[in-house]
Amino acid sequence: MKKLILVLSLGAIFTSCEKNKMAYVDTTVLVQEYSEMKKVEADFTQRSEDLKRQLDSAAQGFQQEVMAFRENMATMSEAERQAAQEELMQKQQMLQQQQQMRSGQLRQEGDVVIDSLINKVKDFVKVYGEENDYTYIFGSNESANIMYAEEGLDITQEILAELNEGATVEETASEE
Repeated sequence: MKKLILVLSLGAIFTSCEKNKMAYVDTTVLVQEYSEMKKVEADFTQRSEDLKRQLDSAAQGFQQEVMAFRENMATMSEAERQAAQEELMQKQQMLQQQQQMRSGQLRQEGDVVIDSLINKVKDFVKVYGEENDYTYIFGSNESANIMYAEEGLDITQEILAELNEGATVEETASEE
């Protein structure tokens, strides 16, 4: 009798395990290869380069003022020299503050957009899992959350293809 109960229990466990459909996605690949993420990165790279050019231009103007001050320093009175030095120091501080503020603002904007895209990917994976009857879809990354998985359980490319297809459809719709 005990053997029959043990066999039935093991059978029930194996049967319930078979109903669990599992897979995993490489989250690093998914995010890096997501076409919308590539566009966002390209946009922020361009914005960062534009900001750098603006700040470099302002710094170059400041350097010209410093050079002009040095050239004219000998002809200035002590009071004029001190006033000019204070003015230059204030300008330098303002330039540094402006650089920090604008760089920080760009970084914050980037973080918000990236967080939004990551949430979009998570939501997509959730819907994909529900529509394809997955019980679990695990995430793996370079930290190796999944040390081993049976071949065929990695659905990264399938999800990536559908995710990018959806991004292309959204882009086409917004262009029209």
